[in-house]
Amino acid sequence: MSVRNGREFLSIPGPTNIPDAVLNAMHQPAIDIYKPDFPPLTDSLLKDLRETFRTEGKSFIYIANGHGAWEAALSNVLNRGDKVLVLESGLFANGWGIAGASLGLDVEILEGSWRQAVDPDAVAKRLAADKDHEIQAILMVQVDTASSLVNDVQAVGKAIKSVNHPALFMVDTIASLGTMEFRMDEWGVDVAVGAAQKGLMSPPGLSFNAAGPRAFERHEKANLRTAYWDWTARLGEIHYQKYSGTPPEHLLFALRKSFDILKEEGLENAFLRHELLAGATHAAVAKWSEAEALEFNVIESDHRASAVTTVLFKNGYKPDPLLQYCEKKCGVVVGIAIGDLDGQAMRIAHMGYTNAPMVLGTLSAIEMGLQALKIPHGEGGVQAAIKYLAERVPA
Repeated sequence: MSVRNGREFLSIPGPTNIPDAVLNAMHQPAIDIYKPDFPPLTDSLLKDLRETFRTEGKSFIYIANGHGAWEAALSNVLNRGDKVLVLESGLFANGWGIAGASLGLDVEILEGSWRQAVDPDAVAKRLAADKDHEIQAILMVQVDTASSLVNDVQAVGKAIKSVNHPALFMVDTIASLGTMEFRMDEWGVDVAVGAAQKGLMSPPGLSFNAAGPRAFERHEKANLRTAYWDWTARLGEIHYQKYSGTPPEHLLFALRKSFDILKEEGLENAFLRHELLAGATHAAVAKWSEAEALEFNVIESDHRASAVTTVLFKNGYKPDPLLQYCEKKCGVVVGIAIGDLDGQAMRIAHMGYTNAPMVLGTLSAIEMGLQALKIPHGEGGVQAAIKYLAERVPA
């Protein structure tokens, strides 16, 4: 017996739900890439990327996932053997560092926690000790979807400036672009990395770089540059050079429609929507955590991301039975844990194309599963989520 027959709910931190309008935008024949109206499509997307990153710098589109954008960013500004400092806060900053090591970079990890955000003071202390300025770049994620931590980009940027260290500040916004504030130029970020399949509500397959003036100064001397990732080649006059070959037409049609939807809502409104849905989720998890089986992975509330919430299982309880119940009985797909938390947690996504009924429905399926499986939990989690929203979304 199940109640799953209906539209499946996807509540994973990427790829996220794709709006029907975005899917429909791809449902058209291929077109001639040399048509005169095709380059303006690219120009409009590059402009919207700059506006979303909040930068006056250059933006670039890659036919790649986020890992490709990591490699593009590193290879365009660094030399083999350069030292980079990775600011640990979960899985993905370290993953970016591993990608750098494969390119021949000397990777140092500033040890952090899967439960607390990057400490700006610790960053300043490490950089102050680097008297010879051996560190050439600092790598950090704004949101780590494995841990559900959010890092304070502005505070870390100030910490770097406070010790006058010349290293490039490079930030991964793959899970935060379109879901929360990011101000590349204002916060002192030299290179930003993004992707289409999370807050931008598009299919996987496109990723982005944004680069400021200090990054281009390093770019001139970088010896890791390759033909495909190279920024200079992609600034060429011929349109297909912007993609190092044939443009990914249908993914571009999708991204255009995604930006149209996001612009219609307004970025600030989208950020607030994510905040509210995250707050509702946190209200439910806080209630469930009153018993002995569940708790937030992220200890401090202001370190919790507005895109995803990681919930730990403890005292011998495991997430798999609950995740299977939600999917098989209710048609709700909740995210598994990855990395160090594999098999120990679940991840509730509330990012991208999602609204109150979708999040409340997901939370209801989880609470239903907790009851059916007799997993200890504080009662009234969904009611707490409803109350949270009702108090903050005026009539």
